[in-house]
Amino acid sequence: MIDRTGLLMVYTGNGKGKTTAALGTLMRAYGRDMKVIMLQFIKGKGIRLGEHIAAERMGVEIIPLGDGFIWQSQELDNGRKMALEGWTVCVDKILSGDYDIVILDELTYALEYGWLSVNEVLDVLKMRPKWMHIVVTGRDAPPKLVAAADMVTEMVEMKHHFKSGIVGQKGIEF
Repeated sequence: MIDRTGLLMVYTGNGKGKTTAALGTLMRAYGRDMKVIMLQFIKGKGIRLGEHIAAERMGVEIIPLGDGFIWQSQELDNGRKMALEGWTVCVDKILSGDYDIVILDELTYALEYGWLSVNEVLDVLKMRPKWMHIVVTGRDAPPKLVAAADMVTEMVEMKHHFKSGIVGQKGIEF
């Protein structure tokens, strides 16, 4: 019997650091011998970022479910299809009870674009094992998700190096 209360945690806002905060939770849980999985809604299948390489070395699953960043995609309908397929994977992982923490990285975009129903997502999260933690990341978390969450942190951009022309840096953005 696992003795803990599962939390629903949301990292949202327009500032940098939402996925990074979730990865910090992944690292902390891994250090406590907890089983963690991260499912990424936007990052493209086959991509290998720094977090993917580190997770492989640790034996932690990070599964990209998308086709790349939305602002680079010309086909939003393809995004809907991939979000629905990805959500099926998420439901299986959540309801399996095999994980202590399930991270749904960039899920809020699928909700914002109407690719997934907020009510359906919340219904599945209510069916999870009572001890399982869920972490959701992404901008514009819908009010219903925020209301259901046990913890919400909003990242606020005050200044960003992109705006001064500095491109993404290895180890920082990817």
